[in-house]
Amino acid sequence: MSHNMHFLPELEGTERCFIDDLIGGMSAEQAQLFASAYRGKRKDPHTVLLTTIVGLVAIPGFQRFWLGQIGMGFLYLFTLGLFVVGTIVDLVNYKKLALTHNQSIAQQIAANIVAAEASEGSRTGTSSDEYRRGTSRLNPQTSM
Repeated sequence: MSHNMHFLPELEGTERCFIDDLIGGMSAEQAQLFASAYRGKRKDPHTVLLTTIVGLVAIPGFQRFWLGQIGMGFLYLFTLGLFVVGTIVDLVNYKKLALTHNQSIAQQIAANIVAAEASEGSRTGTSSDEYRRGTSRLNPQTSM
């Protein structure tokens, strides 16, 4: 288990393994930033189940709209949940719907953190190797 998983103790099973692999190489600061952003955008499987029940009873496709799948949401809305069969399938597969959404969000957040780190390093004009050695193009020093 990664040393960074203590930032997300609420995760279980497949989602925990996926996130562990994703943030395993991050620094503690990056992992904390990731955990903060991920918690805000993550969809809980039980909430997906509740939105699917609302989609079955009241608003066809509500669960798809809530997961950000706008096209599928309209398809479910106009076909009454793909003639109710699609909504029933979503009821059975609610954990997979949540996991798929959460994995996509996690990958986006991780990519943004890595890109921000790379952008910050290039903005200062110092590569990470130069930073570790204590030299840079702006302030050349000989390291001993």
